[in-house]
Amino acid sequence: MKSSTSPSAPNINVPLFWPALMAADMTRQGLELVARNVRFLEEETRLHGGIKPRLATAHGTRLELRTLRLCDYSAPRAGGLPTLVVAPYAGHTSMIADYHEGQSLMQTLRDGGVHHLLLTDWHSATPDMKDFDVDQYLAELLACVDDLGGEVCLVGLCQGGWLSAMLAARYPAKVRALVLAGSPIDTHAGHGRLLRMVRESPMSFYQELVASGGGLMPGRYMLAGWKNMHPEQHYVQEHIDLYEHIDDPAWLRKAEDFDRWYENPLDLPGRWYLQVIEHLFKRNEFAHGRFVGLGRRLLLEQVRCPVYLLAGESDDITPKEQVFAAEHLMRPAEVHKRVVPGGHVGLFMGARTLREAWPAIATWLCEHGAGAAPGGGR
Repeated sequence: MKSSTSPSAPNINVPLFWPALMAADMTRQGLELVARNVRFLEEETRLHGGIKPRLATAHGTRLELRTLRLCDYSAPRAGGLPTLVVAPYAGHTSMIADYHEGQSLMQTLRDGGVHHLLLTDWHSATPDMKDFDVDQYLAELLACVDDLGGEVCLVGLCQGGWLSAMLAARYPAKVRALVLAGSPIDTHAGHGRLLRMVRESPMSFYQELVASGGGLMPGRYMLAGWKNMHPEQHYVQEHIDLYEHIDDPAWLRKAEDFDRWYENPLDLPGRWYLQVIEHLFKRNEFAHGRFVGLGRRLLLEQVRCPVYLLAGESDDITPKEQVFAAEHLMRPAEVHKRVVPGGHVGLFMGARTLREAWPAIATWLCEHGAGAAPGGGR
């Protein structure tokens, strides 16, 4: 008589079954490896241009101009002088000033009492903008200032700093206080990779880049140049880091926030770009009082308002000497200088600098007219 019981499961402790167990385990691991590799490739695509920039904080639009959108972060019925943050227009978006929730310069200034607050959100250049020059951007920045009542506090970040300093030199009465953070005022001061690269490359090199871009300086060219300043990080280590953290959602969120900004560069007008390279970086004409803007020579000695200078200790894009040169080239009513640890980008969106340095700058701005409770007077 046959037994009605089912055959017992094989005993995997018996050596006979070890090869089968090993094969099953290898198959499982192989499928997991394939799935991990797929996730890695998908995330690589997202990080390198697959996710688009966005400003982190709710805001309105005050003006829409050809070169920029003027974003309004002001509290309801905010008092005090308007404070205009002039973001860099050097290849990356204005997201650098409003990076993400809890790590935003705009939020830090608002929390510090600067309630009437605005930001230049620069547009990527289109082919019809290829002949725009520095005057075009100065004129539209001036339009923003006049729309805000004709007198403002300016906070210039990097390239936005020398543009702000130009406006203050051209129209001193329109700027109550000026903050320059990582701003190259004397482009020949100090030592840095960018300075060396510009000096060593002939103008024909930059002209050929613009010609190949159809009259524009394509953002992807500049992105490649920035990455080549630290090739081991961008071409090797960041891919290794991504693979190692592909199953870590918190790490991926931080990587996506950064690459949302970093991997989406703006195109620049070719004429603007060549003018900046030749006249500001090669010839250093602004520092020497020879640069002409809106029909006048721009003399830094005309800047008489209080000035606050912020620099990064290890900044190899804008060495601190280039920033602090403003103290001697201008004639400010007062000057504050501060060096913070870290490099260039950390000046504007580094958590430590936002926590330790920018609240003091917000207080300084409030002391010079920017501070007022919402709905109240100065």
